[in-house]
Amino acid sequence: MAADTNKTRRIGDVEVSAIGLGAMPMSIEGRPDEARSIATIHAALDAGITLIDTADAYHLTATDLGHNETLIAKALASYAGDTSGVLVATKGGHLRPGDGTWTQDGSPKYLAAAAEASLKRLGVEAIGLYQFHRPDPKTPYADSIGAIRDLLDAGKIRMAGISNANPEQIKQANEILGGRLVSVQNQFSPAFRSSEPELELCDSLGIAFLPWAPLGGIAQAGDLGAKHPAFHKLAAELGVSPHRLTLAWMLTKSPQVIPIPGSSRPETILDSYAALNLPLTADQVALLDAS
Repeated sequence: MAADTNKTRRIGDVEVSAIGLGAMPMSIEGRPDEARSIATIHAALDAGITLIDTADAYHLTATDLGHNETLIAKALASYAGDTSGVLVATKGGHLRPGDGTWTQDGSPKYLAAAAEASLKRLGVEAIGLYQFHRPDPKTPYADSIGAIRDLLDAGKIRMAGISNANPEQIKQANEILGGRLVSVQNQFSPAFRSSEPELELCDSLGIAFLPWAPLGGIAQAGDLGAKHPAFHKLAAELGVSPHRLTLAWMLTKSPQVIPIPGSSRPETILDSYAALNLPLTADQVALLDAS
């Protein structure tokens, strides 16, 4: 199968760039200064990226809550071009108290309050795509998705998605949402392929699949080529980075796949976006699949 080199795909009824920008690195440990982060977002917009992924939990300390959402709102407001076609996807239900730990709160009361807070930080009348960030073992999954449905019905959010979900949860969420589930955001990369069943299910249902940490995550992305020799060798033969090759390979998986590589520098997001212009042969794809 040859790589799909179309530059756009769909989330629900919204057309977006086939590669999005994961903005998380701009707000957690090692984050750059604000000027560089805004320059990165502007570079992504200039290139044609129209999907930006964030979450209220992308911050450092308890007093820093929503840093990433606020940063994105500022970058969009200061951009000289047209941003009307940009879809900002945020998430709620995963918390970072500020002590380095992560917790969950999927209670309907919390999700309703979290969505309201995200609305204010993003400065919008309705959130373009709101995703339940991670299942909460203390709250029945149906109750959490019911809260997302209520936000959708109330017009607080335009589209609904879920993250870190298994196949049964995807089916359950889609049923509770009345067939209105538009996206699933799960971890998927050369090193983490256990989300293949979820990807295949999304493909069959026509639901967008948004791989998070597609390059292995912040700590591992720099070693992607070294840890995956087949990707390193083929990338060298093609004269591209292993990162660009990885995203091009990922796009061959399904027309529903929209990778969201994390970035905090203009040059890295531009290299990622260039994957849309990297066609792969069926033999090349098979080689990477088998590695």
